[in-house]
Amino acid sequence: MDNLGIFRDIAIIILFAKFFGLVARKLKAPQVAGEIVAGLIIGPSVLGWVNTSDFILQMAQIGVVLLMFCAGLETNLKSLVKTGPKALAIACSGVFVPLVGGTLLYSCFYGFHSIGTPEFYKALFMGTIMTATSVSITVESLKEMGVLSGEIGTTILNAAIIDDVIGMVVLTFVVGLNDPASKPYTVVRNTLLFFILAVCVGFICYKVFKLVDNRYPHSRRITIAGLALCLALAFVAEEFFGIADITGAYVAGIILCNIRDSEYIARRLDINSYVLFGPIFFASIGLKTDISDLNVSILFFAICFVLVAMITKIIGCGLMAMICGMKPKHALKVGVGMMTRGEVALIVSQKGLAVGMMDPVYFTAVILLIIVSSITTPILLKLLYTKWPEEAKE
Repeated sequence: MDNLGIFRDIAIIILFAKFFGLVARKLKAPQVAGEIVAGLIIGPSVLGWVNTSDFILQMAQIGVVLLMFCAGLETNLKSLVKTGPKALAIACSGVFVPLVGGTLLYSCFYGFHSIGTPEFYKALFMGTIMTATSVSITVESLKEMGVLSGEIGTTILNAAIIDDVIGMVVLTFVVGLNDPASKPYTVVRNTLLFFILAVCVGFICYKVFKLVDNRYPHSRRITIAGLALCLALAFVAEEFFGIADITGAYVAGIILCNIRDSEYIARRLDINSYVLFGPIFFASIGLKTDISDLNVSILFFAICFVLVAMITKIIGCGLMAMICGMKPKHALKVGVGMMTRGEVALIVSQKGLAVGMMDPVYFTAVILLIIVSSITTPILLKLLYTKWPEEAKE
């Protein structure tokens, strides 16, 4: 592709992604869903105006790394540490039950295979996609109802943060197992070694960044250094440990999330992500989504995928909330609040496609899950809070 063609493609992607993103927001659907639809329309499946060139894919990769870095920056580590065993238990259960449910669902459709076979890992990866929780819409709904700071709202928020961390670990482990040259103990070893390195290097980097931040607050150099740390850890994670680059970027964000200017860094980087890299990443998912092979069987799988993903979150998180002492009516709110999926599910799916653990046609199921869960969650939460208001004290 010539340089002029690259400029044309980027212009088309940005304009269509933003237009359909705004349309989606007007329809009370996630903006990212509109951007994905834009990619689907301008891609080979419909109009054929833009193809997935190597340059577009590389831009999309930068976009996903920036998204995960910003997600790490926005993590409230102090709140995460103080949540105690309740949020941790809910998050673990909320990851385990969907992981098993997704694996069984894929196996029921396409056959049960022995552990260690490529088809088994494809089934396991479908479960991995279901583990991710996106509570941005839930948080907005709880805020509108004035109950975000209550016990249930706090539990949902903290459990979701832990949920994302565990989800990244699960993704790292599953992708590592898929490598024919790797063995389970090697994957475990590399994962542990990376996180040990991340803790050691992270502590040093945190102290250095904190010192520089205190001396030169709100400076461009802190943003540039933070971006460099993000890209470096993304490279080290995949190149030397065989771990997903997005895990390295997420860890870089967590390292810096407690410095004074963490929000400033996220805000500066979010400009690039919002204007250029984000739309290209989400549109690229639509560009790569293959609807030519979409048939009744795949559509039925997508519907079942959505139902299983939502129900397993409610069961996993809600049941554990009850075990931790919550009343059933409030535990149900926790389960419903945790069932939304968003960017992280797409990022995980993108990684699966890149390593051959997911076929493009299954993006349809993931997109459908995001749209359905994002629309139904606020409605169900409002109904539950109307019927069973939260008491001042549990």
